[in-house]
Amino acid sequence: MTSTTALSAALPGDHRECLMRIAREVSVAEGTRLFEEGRRADRFWIVRTGTVSLDLRVPGRRAAVIETLGHGELLGCSWHFPPRLWQLGAEATTPVRAWEFDADRVREMCAHDPEFGRSVGDWVGRVLAHRLHTARVRLLDLYAPHGSSRLL
Repeated sequence: MTSTTALSAALPGDHRECLMRIAREVSVAEGTRLFEEGRRADRFWIVRTGTVSLDLRVPGRRAAVIETLGHGELLGCSWHFPPRLWQLGAEATTPVRAWEFDADRVREMCAHDPEFGRSVGDWVGRVLAHRLHTARVRLLDLYAPHGSSRLL
């Protein structure tokens, strides 16, 4: 993921501090599914240590791993936009330590402070744009006759 989408570069310091005040530290065992496509998105995480793979169901095939996330990266974007259902699945590929955030509470903070809300919305939007591009390239690599070499 590009540095502009990692938390340390994505939010101004005061907004980052505001968000981190409500963070809850969690540990996730290797192999744990954090979320599944189509289920309710009610939280998100920022990875502290370890790695998490994002995957996409492909009919008639094994789920395709789209991207692997690590330190400082946002895990989960679907909480921010209706219908608030996960668009991808996620699994811890190593033991993970992360900061977990309650999505309802963050959306309330965004509504209460429009500047904070704009910063969070811009951050989530940049992450989504990056993930869409990554998913497209990965699926072309996996399933297109000539891969994605023409896109790069």
